[in-house]
Amino acid sequence: MGLSIAPVFLASRYSISVPVPFLLAATLFIGGSIIMGEAFGFYERVWWWDLALHGSSAIGFGLIGFLFIFMLFEGDRFAAPPVAIAFLSFCLAVTVGSIWEIFEYAMDSIFGLNMQKSGLDDTMGDLIVNGLGAIIGAVSGYFYLSGREKRLFAPFIGQFVDANRRLYRRTKEKLRR
Repeated sequence: MGLSIAPVFLASRYSISVPVPFLLAATLFIGGSIIMGEAFGFYERVWWWDLALHGSSAIGFGLIGFLFIFMLFEGDRFAAPPVAIAFLSFCLAVTVGSIWEIFEYAMDSIFGLNMQKSGLDDTMGDLIVNGLGAIIGAVSGYFYLSGREKRLFAPFIGQFVDANRRLYRRTKEKLRR
């Protein structure tokens, strides 16, 4: 329960406005992972459950990575080409997914857990799905920067940028010119 409230606390700590779809997605992911996956055994009973969670988290990290990288440019669409920002978003999401797989391996090795379920096949499947999800998140960011705000998850990016204008201050200035 605490994890599902964490985004709200982090947002208030750093004065970030998090739109409802982001909060809903985080809550559903945490519920799907901990409650459905662990408590109700979906990881063992539903063959695709782990892959769905890895894919959805990769999309999320692709979107979060895009928002963070775009924020570093203060929302300046012209400071870096959209493809470069999307590529960096993809790299961030794949890195987070890879670090998670290293964490699973470490937990299995050190504490004798079974987080990798079927070992190499599980890890490789997770990494492939992480890559696909990262592509979806990064392409959504690319669409947002290219003026195709209605494609994939680009509308959610627009919602976040609009709600946090101070972090993306050049976007509004550039669009006025």
